[in-house]
Amino acid sequence: QVQLVESGGGLVQTGGSLRLSCAASGRTFSNYAMGWFRQAPGKERDFVAAISVMGWITPYADSVKGRFTIFRDNAKNTVYLQMNNLKPEDTGVYYCAANTIVVDKASEYDFWGQGTQVTVSS
Repeated sequence: QVQLVESGGGLVQTGGSLRLSCAASGRTFSNYAMGWFRQAPGKERDFVAAISVMGWITPYADSVKGRFTIFRDNAKNTVYLQMNNLKPEDTGVYYCAANTIVVDKASEYDFWGQGTQVTVSS
C-alpha cells in the first residue's frame, strides 16, 4: 500500500498561483510514477500531469501546458504541482495518484489521495 496526502489547495484569483504537494508513505516512493488528476463538480476525473520515477518523463494535459509544472523530490517522498496563471476552469478537487508506469488514465492508477480543493475566482 501507498498512502498519499495532498495539501496546498485553496482559493485564488484568476492569474494567481498555487503549489500542491502530495506526500507519500508506505512502499518505496521512488518505485512509483505519480500523477495529478482533477475533478470538477458533475464531471469526470481528468488527467492533469504525470511524472516518471526519475522525473524524466512529464506528460501534461493540453489545457495546462505552459502553466503547470509537475516535479518530485524522492528524498522527501513528495510530488508537487506548481500551478501558475490559474483560470476559473482549473477549479476542482485535485488528486494525486501512484502507479508503476506513467499513464494518463485514472483507471490505471493503483493508489489515490483524498484530494485537495482548488477554487479559482474570476
